[in-house]
Amino acid sequence: MLVLFPFAVRLDGRAHADWLQFLGRFHPLLVHLPIGMLVLLPFLESAGTTRAGLRDATGFVLYLTLASGAITLGLGILLAYGSGVMGATVTRHMWGGIALLIELMVWATVRPAWISGHLQRAYPVLLAVTLLTLTWTAHQGGSLTHGSDYLTRYMPSPLKRIFPSASAASDAAYTGSAYTRYIHPIFDAKCVACHGGSKEQAELRLDFYELLIKGGKDGAAITPRDPDHSLVLQRVTLSPSDRHFMPAEGRTPLTAEEIAVLRAWILAGASPTATSIPGIASAERDTDLPIQPVGDYRSLIDEIRQMQRSQAAKLVPVSAKPSDGLILRTTDAASTFDDGQLARFQRFAPFIVEAELGRTAVSDACFDTLSKFANLRALHLEGTAITGRSLAKLASLSQLTYLNLSGTKVTADALASLKGMPNLHHIYLFDTPAEPASADPNNPLRSTQ
Repeated sequence: MLVLFPFAVRLDGRAHADWLQFLGRFHPLLVHLPIGMLVLLPFLESAGTTRAGLRDATGFVLYLTLASGAITLGLGILLAYGSGVMGATVTRHMWGGIALLIELMVWATVRPAWISGHLQRAYPVLLAVTLLTLTWTAHQGGSLTHGSDYLTRYMPSPLKRIFPSASAASDAAYTGSAYTRYIHPIFDAKCVACHGGSKEQAELRLDFYELLIKGGKDGAAITPRDPDHSLVLQRVTLSPSDRHFMPAEGRTPLTAEEIAVLRAWILAGASPTATSIPGIASAERDTDLPIQPVGDYRSLIDEIRQMQRSQAAKLVPVSAKPSDGLILRTTDAASTFDDGQLARFQRFAPFIVEAELGRTAVSDACFDTLSKFANLRALHLEGTAITGRSLAKLASLSQLTYLNLSGTKVTADALASLKGMPNLHHIYLFDTPAEPASADPNNPLRSTQ
């Protein structure tokens, strides 16, 4: 019955009832219970040779492992069938679970004979085979969660030559192209765990260019020269609360910089062989500056919390270390966040290292406040109404390395005031009057887009 079950519930790549996914999502929660007990069993068997009580307990744990394993396997199949997941690794993980459960049934069947003095050699071999099956099956499950290269990504170079990765082979035909330098690394880091050879969510794979262009069951993932109708770009720019937002399941979202690069590549035609993209520098990126510590803002925690209760904008710590600074986020207040609200954050200016003001209601007047953010390293102003008339006020920000002005009315003349900022390596100018016609390595601003 176990062997026939996958043929009755065939993984067809289509999502099914929501209740199947609801139940199936308990699989990752419960799977560690039978795994832990299974690993414990050989130790109990060994100790039971001298302690009769432990031998009796081993039988109970074995049956408990068998029961919990059956429930976990069922939930795993419901998860794959309900969510429409398919792929080689999904299939291997499922069959590994089935084989493991069958081996446990055989284990429980022959154990009484081993206790009575028979099958003295066969039983230990069965234990070893079961543990090897467990290791292989668990690896397949880990690949689904973390990606197929989770164990090999940071493998030493000598071992990489022995075990070359499939992802490296997929890039071989386009070596040196803008796609391999900019686009494939984004998909590989943020998308391939769910849309790769291991796991084909919605029948979409993003690990090979040809499969990326082919799209999935919802249609074309990329529409060359039309970013607004490219499904991938639509999904990664949705609100994180939207059920269709990608990456899903709490994975790290694409950054504003990654989205801007992806949009520029699609607008330029989504070529896999072009060596440059209009607006993206062909030169290698400069080495990032070492992060400069800021002051300790912990004495202002109460004020920060009070500020956040009065408006939707938030100050989010970069890390657990106060010296790493704060990020000003306006995602939940973008349409109403204006110059006046920004000015209220001037009290915390020395501790703010990144300001996400994209698509807010700020104007050129915002530069009066931003010029006080002495430790600002990244500034997002994309999609705002600024014209750049007061852009020169940012020249005092010696730590600023990233500036996104895409979708604004900033002109090339307004940018001239920033040429004396040696650390400003990445300026995004997509869809602005200042957008360069092509990448210019000699541009003193070293414009990234």
